[in-house]
Amino acid sequence: MANHKSAIKRIRQTEKRRIHNRFYGKTMRNAVRQFRALDDKKVAEEQLPGIMALIDKVARRSIIHKNKAANLKSKLTRHVNSM
Repeated sequence: MANHKSAIKRIRQTEKRRIHNRFYGKTMRNAVRQFRALDDKKVAEEQLPGIMALIDKVARRSIIHKNKAANLKSKLTRHVNSM
């Protein structure tokens, strides 16, 4: 166990951030999964900007890598265009 007050605080902060990041990562993955399940092109085109913003937000917070965000956005755009 940590012996210094600063180390104990760092452990608390790290755990809090881990849970926070896990929540946002899971939320983004669920949103992408629900988006891919859509059948109607018109609905998908309406929801695409929102899902793009969510992916950008998660990438900006370094929860996912910026290249992974770019790949996801590209694949989702191609998915909508191929409907």
